[in-house]
Amino acid sequence: MTYFAKLAQERTPKVIGFLGYDNVAAVDLTGPLEALSSAQHPGETAGPPCYKPIIVGLSNKSFTSESGLHFKADVAADSAPQFDTILIPGGKGLRQAETRQQAARWLSAQASRTRRIASVSTGLYALAQSGLVDGRHVTTHWRFARDVAQRFPKIRINRSVAFLKDEAFYSSAGGTAGIEMTLALIQEDYGGEIARSVAREFVMRLRPPGVGGDDFEPAVYQADPTERVAELPAWILGHLHERMTVDSLAERTCLCPRHFSRLFKQIFECTPADFVEELRLSEARRRLLGLRT
Repeated sequence: MTYFAKLAQERTPKVIGFLGYDNVAAVDLTGPLEALSSAQHPGETAGPPCYKPIIVGLSNKSFTSESGLHFKADVAADSAPQFDTILIPGGKGLRQAETRQQAARWLSAQASRTRRIASVSTGLYALAQSGLVDGRHVTTHWRFARDVAQRFPKIRINRSVAFLKDEAFYSSAGGTAGIEMTLALIQEDYGGEIARSVAREFVMRLRPPGVGGDDFEPAVYQADPTERVAELPAWILGHLHERMTVDSLAERTCLCPRHFSRLFKQIFECTPADFVEELRLSEARRRLLGLRT
């Protein structure tokens, strides 16, 4: 598949399911939802959205948060579509056996057709109940870590990190850790340029999985030259009206022009000039088609 065919495919929004239930923690639902809704593909104007969030009502299509906020779900759990990712927000509702078991059964039924499942804070109660993370490394809100570990001895709790990834499963601690985890999901799906753009909107920084708040050191997680060059197309798409040279593009990736040109051709199998020209032509064709419709 060519880069441009892959680009068109990647512009189809990924469908993300948010599990809603009575006594959900509003911030665990709205924080990640707002972050995903802010992720847009770059372009001369506001690009298309990267995600299509859908709120799933576990028992009813309307539910109320711990703080009294009223939510209306997009779909009921028994008629939910297939999701790329399912996100389970925390809340005291999942610490009630009936709700937790119902959520766990729904997750178990969805797991085989879902690429990735993530829990925010005490959303881990439902994920652990499902058995999907038995033997896996997970985390949750520090206040409930001991209780979760006692209830579900097959999981491996890490209390000192903001969020964790274990293959297709993500889990986060409480507070802003859910948004930090969501930024990592965006980066995993679309690269650092889009993730950093969302992080700037939230006045946050990107963290790798498995890093605690006190241990985080930005210098440890800087992109290598190959990653910086690979992320350059996202920036180019948003600046097609500007004059671009090998020198200016190399400067943006913090490489010398000669090394940049060699690395760029190795990754994209064409010169930087040819690549920029093809992007400009593709954008022009897209706009012409838009005018015709």
